[in-house]
Amino acid sequence: MSEIARVLKTFIGYLKRPDLYPELGRKIIKNTVNRGNAFKGKDKTNSWAAERSVSQKESILKLFGLEMDAFRSDYSDALKTAVQREKDCPVKMGGPGALELIYYACEFTNAKHVVETGVAYGWSSLASLLSLSKRNGTLYSSDMPYLAQDGDQYVGYVVPENLKSNWKLFRFADKESLPKIFAENSVFDVLHYDSDKSYNGRMWAYDELYKHLRKGGVFISDDIGDNSAYQDFCEKNNIETTVVEYEGKYIGVFIK
Repeated sequence: MSEIARVLKTFIGYLKRPDLYPELGRKIIKNTVNRGNAFKGKDKTNSWAAERSVSQKESILKLFGLEMDAFRSDYSDALKTAVQREKDCPVKMGGPGALELIYYACEFTNAKHVVETGVAYGWSSLASLLSLSKRNGTLYSSDMPYLAQDGDQYVGYVVPENLKSNWKLFRFADKESLPKIFAENSVFDVLHYDSDKSYNGRMWAYDELYKHLRKGGVFISDDIGDNSAYQDFCEKNNIETTVVEYEGKYIGVFIK
Protein backbone atom coordinates (compact mmCIF):
# COMPACT_ATOMS: atom_id res chain seq x y z
CA MET A 1 0.00 0.00 0.00
CA SER A 2 1.40 3.39 -0.97
CA GLU A 3 1.85 6.08 1.70
CA ILE A 4 -0.92 8.24 0.14
CA ALA A 5 -3.34 5.27 0.06
CA ARG A 6 -2.50 4.42 3.68
CA VAL A 7 -3.08 8.00 4.85
CA LEU A 8 -6.36 8.17 2.93
CA LYS A 9 -7.56 4.84 4.33
CA THR A 10 -6.67 5.95 7.85
CA PHE A 11 -8.52 9.25 7.39
CA ILE A 12 -11.66 7.48 6.10
CA GLY A 13 -11.41 5.05 9.03
CA TYR A 14 -11.43 8.00 11.45
CA LEU A 15 -14.42 9.60 9.71
CA LYS A 16 -16.43 6.41 10.26
CA ARG A 17 -15.73 6.53 14.02
CA PRO A 18 -17.04 9.73 15.68
CA ASP A 19 -15.65 8.48 19.03
CA LEU A 20 -12.15 8.89 17.51
CA TYR A 21 -12.63 12.47 16.26
CA PRO A 22 -10.70 14.00 19.20
CA GLU A 23 -7.67 11.86 18.30
CA LEU A 24 -8.02 12.75 14.61
CA GLY A 25 -7.75 16.44 15.55
CA ARG A 26 -4.66 15.75 17.68
CA LYS A 27 -3.05 13.70 14.88
CA ILE A 28 -3.53 16.51 12.34
CA ILE A 29 -1.84 19.01 14.70
CA LYS A 30 0.94 16.52 15.53
CA ASN A 31 1.74 15.91 11.86
CA THR A 32 1.63 19.59 10.82
CA VAL A 33 2.22 22.24 13.50
CA ASN A 34 4.11 19.96 15.94
CA ARG A 35 5.98 17.80 13.44
CA GLY A 36 9.39 18.22 15.14
CA ASN A 37 7.93 17.26 18.52
CA ALA A 38 8.50 13.54 18.02
CA PHE A 39 12.31 13.91 18.15
CA LYS A 40 12.72 16.74 20.67
CA GLY A 41 15.92 16.17 22.70
CA LYS A 42 16.65 12.82 20.97
CA ASP A 43 20.46 13.21 20.81
CA LYS A 44 20.68 14.37 24.43
CA THR A 45 18.71 11.39 25.70
CA ASN A 46 20.50 8.79 23.58
CA SER A 47 23.84 9.90 25.05
CA TRP A 48 22.35 9.88 28.55
CA ALA A 49 20.82 6.42 28.04
CA ALA A 50 23.95 4.90 26.50
CA GLU A 51 26.08 5.98 29.49
CA ARG A 52 23.90 4.20 32.05
CA SER A 53 22.25 1.32 30.22
CA VAL A 54 22.35 -2.25 31.52
CA SER A 55 21.05 -5.54 30.09
CA GLN A 56 17.56 -6.82 30.78
CA LYS A 57 19.05 -9.61 32.93
CA GLU A 58 21.05 -7.13 35.03
CA SER A 59 18.05 -4.83 35.51
CA ILE A 60 15.76 -7.65 36.71
CA LEU A 61 18.37 -8.79 39.22
CA LYS A 62 19.18 -5.25 40.38
CA LEU A 63 15.60 -3.99 40.72
CA PHE A 64 13.65 -7.10 41.66
CA GLY A 65 16.31 -9.45 43.04
CA LEU A 66 15.13 -12.11 40.57
CA GLU A 67 16.77 -14.29 37.94
CA MET A 68 15.04 -14.21 34.57
CA ASP A 69 16.16 -17.52 33.04
CA ALA A 70 13.13 -19.58 34.13
CA PHE A 71 10.63 -17.53 32.09
CA ARG A 72 11.51 -19.03 28.69
CA SER A 73 11.43 -22.62 29.98
CA ASP A 74 8.37 -22.24 32.25
CA TYR A 75 6.29 -20.78 29.41
CA SER A 76 7.94 -22.42 26.40
CA ASP A 77 4.64 -23.83 25.07
CA ALA A 78 2.76 -20.53 25.41
CA LEU A 79 5.62 -18.62 23.76
CA LYS A 80 5.93 -21.16 20.92
CA THR A 81 2.20 -20.89 20.21
CA ALA A 82 2.41 -17.08 20.31
CA VAL A 83 5.29 -17.07 17.77
CA GLN A 84 3.19 -19.22 15.44
CA ARG A 85 0.17 -16.94 15.91
CA GLU A 86 2.27 -13.92 14.95
CA LYS A 87 3.47 -15.73 11.79
CA ASP A 88 -0.13 -16.60 10.87
CA CYS A 89 -1.43 -13.06 11.43
CA PRO A 90 -2.24 -11.34 8.11
CA VAL A 91 -1.53 -7.87 9.56
CA LYS A 92 2.03 -6.82 10.41
CA MET A 93 2.56 -5.02 13.74
CA GLY A 94 5.36 -4.52 16.29
CA GLY A 95 7.16 -7.63 17.55
CA PRO A 96 7.91 -8.73 21.13
CA GLY A 97 9.88 -6.45 23.44
CA ALA A 98 11.53 -7.18 26.79
CA LEU A 99 8.98 -9.75 27.96
CA GLU A 100 10.94 -10.88 30.99
CA LEU A 101 11.15 -7.33 32.33
CA ILE A 102 7.36 -7.00 32.20
CA TYR A 103 6.69 -10.47 33.62
CA TYR A 104 9.12 -10.12 36.54
CA ALA A 105 7.86 -6.60 37.33
CA CYS A 106 4.44 -8.23 37.83
CA GLU A 107 5.94 -11.06 39.91
CA PHE A 108 7.98 -8.64 42.06
CA THR A 109 4.92 -6.50 42.89
CA ASN A 110 2.51 -9.48 43.23
CA ALA A 111 0.52 -7.49 40.72
CA LYS A 112 -3.26 -7.60 40.65
CA HIS A 113 -3.80 -4.46 38.56
CA VAL A 114 -1.64 -3.59 35.56
CA VAL A 115 -2.18 -0.90 32.90
CA GLU A 116 -0.47 -0.83 29.51
CA THR A 117 -0.68 1.54 26.57
CA GLY A 118 -0.07 0.00 23.16
CA VAL A 119 -0.95 -3.63 22.40
CA ALA A 120 -0.28 -4.56 18.74
CA TYR A 121 0.11 -8.37 18.60
CA GLY A 122 -0.21 -8.49 22.38
CA TRP A 123 3.27 -9.69 23.35
CA SER A 124 3.55 -7.37 26.37
CA SER A 125 -0.06 -8.23 27.24
CA LEU A 126 0.84 -11.93 27.22
CA ALA A 127 3.83 -11.35 29.54
CA SER A 128 1.65 -9.45 32.05
CA LEU A 129 -1.23 -11.92 31.86
CA LEU A 130 0.99 -14.96 32.49
CA SER A 131 1.77 -13.42 35.88
CA LEU A 132 -1.60 -11.79 36.63
CA SER A 133 -3.56 -14.99 35.96
CA LYS A 134 -1.88 -16.63 38.98
CA ARG A 135 -3.60 -14.08 41.25
CA ASN A 136 -6.73 -13.60 39.14
CA GLY A 137 -5.58 -10.03 38.49
CA THR A 138 -6.60 -7.75 35.63
CA LEU A 139 -4.68 -6.16 32.78
CA TYR A 140 -6.18 -2.91 31.45
CA SER A 141 -4.93 -2.11 27.93
CA SER A 142 -5.30 1.01 25.79
CA ASP A 143 -4.82 0.58 22.05
CA MET A 144 -5.91 2.56 19.01
CA PRO A 145 -7.58 0.61 16.19
CA TYR A 146 -5.33 -0.09 13.20
CA LEU A 147 -7.44 1.95 10.81
CA ALA A 148 -5.18 1.70 7.76
CA GLN A 149 -4.94 -2.09 7.87
CA ASP A 150 -8.46 -3.23 8.82
CA GLY A 151 -6.54 -4.73 11.71
CA ASP A 152 -8.94 -4.22 14.62
CA GLN A 153 -9.67 -7.93 15.06
CA TYR A 154 -5.95 -8.77 15.17
CA VAL A 155 -4.99 -6.54 18.10
CA GLY A 156 -3.81 -8.88 20.87
CA TYR A 157 -3.67 -11.78 18.41
CA VAL A 158 -1.03 -13.76 20.36
CA VAL A 159 -3.00 -13.68 23.66
CA PRO A 160 -4.54 -17.14 24.19
CA GLU A 161 -8.24 -17.55 25.00
CA ASN A 162 -7.56 -18.92 28.48
CA LEU A 163 -5.99 -15.58 29.55
CA LYS A 164 -8.61 -13.26 28.10
CA SER A 165 -10.89 -13.39 31.17
CA ASN A 166 -8.16 -11.39 32.99
CA TRP A 167 -7.95 -8.75 30.25
CA LYS A 168 -9.87 -5.53 29.51
CA LEU A 169 -9.07 -3.85 26.18
CA PHE A 170 -10.04 -0.20 25.61
CA ARG A 171 -10.08 0.64 21.88
CA PHE A 172 -9.41 4.38 21.93
CA ALA A 173 -6.44 6.76 21.99
CA ASP A 174 -4.81 7.12 25.44
CA LYS A 175 -6.49 10.48 26.12
CA GLU A 176 -9.86 8.74 25.91
CA SER A 177 -8.87 5.25 27.16
CA LEU A 178 -6.96 6.20 30.30
CA PRO A 179 -9.78 8.19 31.99
CA LYS A 180 -12.10 5.22 31.33
CA ILE A 181 -9.54 2.80 32.80
CA PHE A 182 -8.92 4.98 35.87
CA ALA A 183 -12.69 5.18 36.43
CA GLU A 184 -12.72 1.37 36.72
CA ASN A 185 -9.56 1.06 38.80
CA SER A 186 -7.52 3.90 40.26
CA VAL A 187 -4.32 2.33 41.65
CA PHE A 188 -1.93 0.07 39.72
CA ASP A 189 0.99 -2.19 40.59
CA VAL A 190 2.73 -2.02 37.20
CA LEU A 191 2.50 0.49 34.33
CA HIS A 192 3.84 -0.21 30.85
CA TYR A 193 3.94 2.61 28.29
CA ASP A 194 4.32 1.81 24.59
CA SER A 195 1.95 4.05 22.62
CA ASP A 196 2.13 7.69 21.44
CA LYS A 197 5.85 8.27 20.84
CA SER A 198 5.70 12.08 20.53
CA TYR A 199 7.28 14.25 23.26
CA ASN A 200 3.99 15.90 24.23
CA GLY A 201 2.06 12.63 24.11
CA ARG A 202 4.55 10.97 26.43
CA MET A 203 4.72 13.84 28.92
CA TRP A 204 0.93 13.93 29.24
CA ALA A 205 0.65 10.16 29.67
CA TYR A 206 3.63 9.79 32.03
CA ASP A 207 2.12 12.36 34.42
CA GLU A 208 -1.30 10.69 34.34
CA LEU A 209 0.05 7.17 34.78
CA TYR A 210 2.49 8.12 37.55
CA LYS A 211 -0.36 9.53 39.66
CA HIS A 212 -2.06 6.14 39.56
CA LEU A 213 1.01 4.01 40.36
CA ARG A 214 1.16 2.78 43.94
CA LYS A 215 4.25 3.31 46.05
CA GLY A 216 6.48 0.30 45.39
CA GLY A 217 4.90 -0.17 41.95
CA VAL A 218 6.94 -0.47 38.75
CA PHE A 219 6.92 2.02 35.85
CA ILE A 220 8.18 0.80 32.45
CA SER A 221 8.44 2.85 29.24
CA ASP A 222 9.59 1.50 25.88
CA ASP A 223 11.60 3.38 23.24
CA ILE A 224 12.78 6.19 25.52
CA GLY A 225 15.49 7.16 23.01
CA ASP A 226 12.92 8.58 20.55
CA ASN A 227 13.04 11.95 22.36
CA SER A 228 13.92 13.36 25.79
CA ALA A 229 10.45 13.06 27.36
CA TYR A 230 11.35 10.16 29.68
CA GLN A 231 14.63 11.72 30.81
CA ASP A 232 12.93 15.09 31.38
CA PHE A 233 10.08 13.43 33.28
CA CYS A 234 12.50 11.58 35.59
CA GLU A 235 14.58 14.70 36.22
CA LYS A 236 11.47 16.80 36.91
CA ASN A 237 10.26 14.27 39.50
CA ASN A 238 13.69 13.42 40.98
CA ILE A 239 13.33 9.80 39.90
CA GLU A 240 16.36 7.50 39.89
CA THR A 241 15.73 5.35 36.83
CA THR A 242 17.33 2.25 35.39
CA VAL A 243 17.87 2.23 31.61
CA VAL A 244 17.73 -1.13 29.83
CA GLU A 245 19.36 -1.64 26.43
CA TYR A 246 17.33 -4.15 24.45
CA GLU A 247 17.85 -4.97 20.76
CA GLY A 248 19.39 -1.57 20.04
CA LYS A 249 16.69 0.45 21.81
CA TYR A 250 16.32 1.81 25.34
CA ILE A 251 13.67 1.05 27.96
CA GLY A 252 13.20 3.09 31.12
CA VAL A 253 12.16 1.37 34.37
CA PHE A 254 11.93 2.44 38.00
CA ILE A 255 10.23 1.49 41.25
CA LYS A 256 8.12 4.30 42.71
